[in-house]
Amino acid sequence: MDIRATDTARLDWTGDGLAIGLFEDGVELTGDLAQLNEKFGGILQELIAETEFKAKEGSTASSRIGVNSPVRKIILVGLGKSEAFKLNTLRRVAASIARVAKKEKCKTLGISLPVWNEDPAQTTSAIAEGILLALHQDNRFKSDPEDKPPQIEQVDLLGLPGEDEAISRAQKISTGVILARELVAAPANEVTPVTMAETAQAIASEFGLAAEILEREDCEKLGMGAFLGVAQASDLPPKFIHLTYKPEGTPRRKLAIVGKGLTFDSGGLNIKGAGSGIETMKMDMGGAAATLGAAKAIAQLKPDVEVHFITAATENMIGGRAMHPGDILKASNGKTIEVNNTDAEGRLTLADALVFAEKLGVDAIIDLATLTGACVIALGDDIAGLWSPDDSVANQLLAASELAGEKMWRMPLEEKYFDGLKSPIADMKNTGPRPGGAITAALFLKQYVKETPWAHLDIAGPVWADKENGVNNSGATGYGVRTLVNWVMS
Repeated sequence: MDIRATDTARLDWTGDGLAIGLFEDGVELTGDLAQLNEKFGGILQELIAETEFKAKEGSTASSRIGVNSPVRKIILVGLGKSEAFKLNTLRRVAASIARVAKKEKCKTLGISLPVWNEDPAQTTSAIAEGILLALHQDNRFKSDPEDKPPQIEQVDLLGLPGEDEAISRAQKISTGVILARELVAAPANEVTPVTMAETAQAIASEFGLAAEILEREDCEKLGMGAFLGVAQASDLPPKFIHLTYKPEGTPRRKLAIVGKGLTFDSGGLNIKGAGSGIETMKMDMGGAAATLGAAKAIAQLKPDVEVHFITAATENMIGGRAMHPGDILKASNGKTIEVNNTDAEGRLTLADALVFAEKLGVDAIIDLATLTGACVIALGDDIAGLWSPDDSVANQLLAASELAGEKMWRMPLEEKYFDGLKSPIADMKNTGPRPGGAITAALFLKQYVKETPWAHLDIAGPVWADKENGVNNSGATGYGVRTLVNWVMS
């Protein structure tokens, strides 16, 4: 599919489908829209009247124009209230247009949408992202896919000339999001610690990143007892993955992104029972998927920032070698952990990964993890939780997420709650009381970052969508990639 930025006016465009965005307070046809309506024999006005089109955000109406018309179909899409118009409105609206155009079998599509905040580059990028992500279909595991490939061959973004670079940016970011989606969506017999390492090495090879894969023995030498405690029951070897992107010149800053990489979580000896969602635990590496997706995008975008991408990849399984409830593990910073719940394993792997990241001497660390059901209870399926003791990093992430259209909410790091993690026989337990469970999980991680500005993102909710929502189809969302890219590029 070819996406082009063009100065062609909507009055002059010709092709299969012409999509036009309207605000709720702009449904009345004036100016060139009145001319377009007249050119098409009054079909726009007729379509608005017959469908009672109110231009609610994401609402659509379409109609065939005529056999001899230079445009075969017209597509109206609602932009909502003009005062509530955001960059993500464009992303979501473009996704709606793409789905309608695919359904209507439009090979060529013209899109006319307003410019956000007098910023044609961001506007173009958001529209392109919406199209690319909405049309992505993952049919890898179907012998006869029901969803056929999209028919759209060419998309013209009208009134946005000279924005080819913005389209290219969107395409590069989208490849990262799609990689993350496909990693999360794949079953645990396809995506393993071994294949995660292979994927990382493939990204490094293709885009010029440095790749370091630490094996079990390497992790033992570094004292990663928390990570290896989780890994010890799996028949598959753990893989500690470290990719590095370095710009050509002196980096403006150095950053680390750490993703939780549990390719399957059985719960360990505290096994997940019926109704626990164990069948969905292929998703427990959503943080690692976003990390690798961001690596793929950032390696193509080539910012003047050094970025380290880290994940401790393993399975949490049961067996004769499994860690027991009551075991004491020692992390690589020397802190000891009483394991009072083997199903709180992600934070154990992240502990050693965070220690590793800080030793790199970076300016800031972000970790992403499908860490707690408690965060989903607090914020629902669409919003990630953000914890950070550093206001600057937190505000950077919130700004990046706003541009990305990925929702997050800053949560409190209530230090008093750490009392619930205290152990009589070790430095801490790996879980605290049920109330405030997402907060105590963040406080646990905080013990493994000494001085570096740090933020934790709990993405357990938005990593997966049960139904179509904005740019996301049902299934894995690739959440976090776009926010991470915006953060690195800021």
